Amino acid sequence: MKRILITAMGSHGDVLPFISMAAEFRRRGFEVFVYANPFFADSAASCGAVFRPIGTVADYERLFAQAPDSNPPKAMAAVAGYMARQTPACYRAMYGDVRPGRTLVIGGSLFFAHRLVAESLGVPCATVHLAPAAIRSTIAPARIGPGGAWLREKSPFWLRQLFWWLADRAHTDRYFLAPLNSMRTQLGLAPLPELFSPWLRQVDAEVALFPAWFSGAPADWPAQLQHCDFPFDDPACAAELPDDLRDFLAAGPAPVGFTAGTATANAREFFARSARACEQGGLRGLLLTHFAQQVPDKLPPGVLHVGYAPYARLLPRLAALVHHGGIGTTAQALRAGIPQVVRPTAYDQFDNAQRLVALNVAREILPRRYTENHICNTLAELMHDTTVRAQCHTIAEQMRPAAATNAGIASACEAVLSGCGWPPGTVADPVG
Repeated sequence: MKRILITAMGSHGDVLPFISMAAEFRRRGFEVFVYANPFFADSAASCGAVFRPIGTVADYERLFAQAPDSNPPKAMAAVAGYMARQTPACYRAMYGDVRPGRTLVIGGSLFFAHRLVAESLGVPCATVHLAPAAIRSTIAPARIGPGGAWLREKSPFWLRQLFWWLADRAHTDRYFLAPLNSMRTQLGLAPLPELFSPWLRQVDAEVALFPAWFSGAPADWPAQLQHCDFPFDDPACAAELPDDLRDFLAAGPAPVGFTAGTATANAREFFARSARACEQGGLRGLLLTHFAQQVPDKLPPGVLHVGYAPYARLLPRLAALVHHGGIGTTAQALRAGIPQVVRPTAYDQFDNAQRLVALNVAREILPRRYTENHICNTLAELMHDTTVRAQCHTIAEQMRPAAATNAGIASACEAVLSGCGWPPGTVADPVG
């Protein structure tokens, strides 16, 4: 039977799309292995894949408890260090599961275990990018920090080249390239002079798991890159909303939702200010986090803490969503057709925020400006702007057909199979 080995490292938004791909490959008859933190063991097992735990749940919880809430370089350094520590174990586990001639490997943008396995054993390889910021461009640089908009909008080309050179020397070489080259040396592979080199593009298939209308392809993006729709496989969306949440929603006007993301465990000040802003502005609010220690001990009337609720059911019932700008939450809010306020803190969030603002469905508040007055004023302006609401509705309608069938995952799987030389309609070889 043909095998597909999938690595998935990071938070829910990084891992669940790959588990959705695993489910689709299983539906097509392939033998699928998923390599991820054991925090996601149940999710992987539910799709029928063989699960290989990498690291410990304590590793996962420690990472996101310590990653700074509003220091982008330190947050990325923490994640890079975590991925570097997991790479050897993931490589060994994948290596042992390869069956030459019957295996292809898949992974994300900056976790390289699948690339090392492919290079060592000569098996087909695919990289899946979850957000535009994961793909380097000098023509249209991603916004990677709170003040990064100027680089894309106003700077000459030579200055963009200089920016990336300095960023690589100060950050990328230290946190990504050095541990990668250390691993390559141990495997007898030649070290790379730089990370963003032709090596990064030497894959059989490259997939953008976001639509072209959200981010087109600059001329210096890889020519083989294939855009797909956002992934929308909500295994929990069939579940009803919790009784207390359903009662709360029915008891008054649509509330505003507030979330710092599933991977953020140190955003207590964000939730405290959000609750006070609701009280000050006369808004009903939902504080969405499964880290209860982030929530104030006493909430004002009309504000409820919710540990978990399926976004597919909840978001369409909100007046607006205030969030961190993660790509998964971004897509869910676009599908729900609601206005968004984005408070980006790290990773791809600044770039996603800029794209949402450009689409006229959102406003941005940086952490240092996230005050009660600013929150109230921004929400009032946003929720009463008829052009914003119309644009939210238009985009939601545009997304509806693909979201209903989860076309993004199906087309991503087809792109991987085709690029790796396995026709999209491939049915797993029954020969064991």
